[in-house]
Amino acid sequence: MRIFALIFALLCGIFVLAQPASAAVEARIHLTSQRMVVVIDGIKTGEYVVSTGKRGYRTPVGDFKPTRMHKKYYSKKYHNSPMPNSIFFNGGIAVHGTYEVARLGKPASHGCVRMHPRDAAALFGLVQSHGMTNSRIVVTN
Repeated sequence: MRIFALIFALLCGIFVLAQPASAAVEARIHLTSQRMVVVIDGIKTGEYVVSTGKRGYRTPVGDFKPTRMHKKYYSKKYHNSPMPNSIFFNGGIAVHGTYEVARLGKPASHGCVRMHPRDAAALFGLVQSHGMTNSRIVVTN
């Protein structure tokens, strides 16, 4: 019976390829606790230690969409510092990996959200697989 339905759909021009469902990826960054919670389709899938803007530099608060992504990126503004797995969300502000892992858990950046390189790679992969349009970065105090 299925084969007849498939042939009928093809003949009528109403055949539609099934596409995998896209989950909404949400990275929730809490400035006070220096933590990020990652949620997919409303289900918490991970929690990570981060470092956000230090005194004199601020990580913007709000609800953002990723604007661009770079697997390998180097800061043009801050001495060519490596920013692996960068997900930019507000001008030059990004979520990215850092090799200064000893400073995670305390404000230490110029406004970006730093993560352990392993965690940044995992988040980058999630946003890449689900798409930037299906992803959000939410920063709260």
